[in-house]
Amino acid sequence: MQKLTQKDNSTFHHKRQLRLTMLGRIKNPIVMETHGGIGKLFASCYSTLPTGIVFEHDEAKSNFLAQQRPTWAVYRCDVVKALQAGAGAHLPVNFLDLDPYGSPYETVDAFFSSARPFPETMAIVVNDGLRQNVQMRRALASKTMQTMVAKYGNEMIFKRYKEICREMLAERVSRQGYSITSWAAYYCGAHSSMTYWAAILTKHKEPAAIAA
Repeated sequence: MQKLTQKDNSTFHHKRQLRLTMLGRIKNPIVMETHGGIGKLFASCYSTLPTGIVFEHDEAKSNFLAQQRPTWAVYRCDVVKALQAGAGAHLPVNFLDLDPYGSPYETVDAFFSSARPFPETMAIVVNDGLRQNVQMRRALASKTMQTMVAKYGNEMIFKRYKEICREMLAERVSRQGYSITSWAAYYCGAHSSMTYWAAILTKHKEPAAIAA
């Protein structure tokens, strides 16, 4: 098996701490990792959880993940296409973990637009690398950012990227009846090009019927 490596662990402490904090907010977490990598987050955060789902497109990494977590569902595939097709719908995922190298929004879209169980409350934790494109004035090249560029302009998106992330998430999760009831976000990494954000999502409550 080829040697597994990870390019940048400089912000791993922050990744880990954010996930541990959010795990404390969810009862009986069922985790979906959309980008499993070399399994370091699992080893630090999720190893005590008997059930979960992980995706990874690299063959060597996915083979390692299957050995690392034999009771989890491990998918070797393109995560966006797999989620769109309903992969992982056999479990009521209430903790969604996204750690892509770039934009997370294609994966967020695929998850929340697919047919699967959506619990009353869930957490989402994201490592978002898209702010680097904004910093390099390439936001318009990203399909997910075109509406935001038209609305705010590239410079304002960079300055207010954390707020933009919340707005973009709120629009996407509303498709399944969720609203954001708790939010945290901060910049990190070289030149603050990475954005780590997390949210608790809660289903909208239907208004109580008025007795006749």
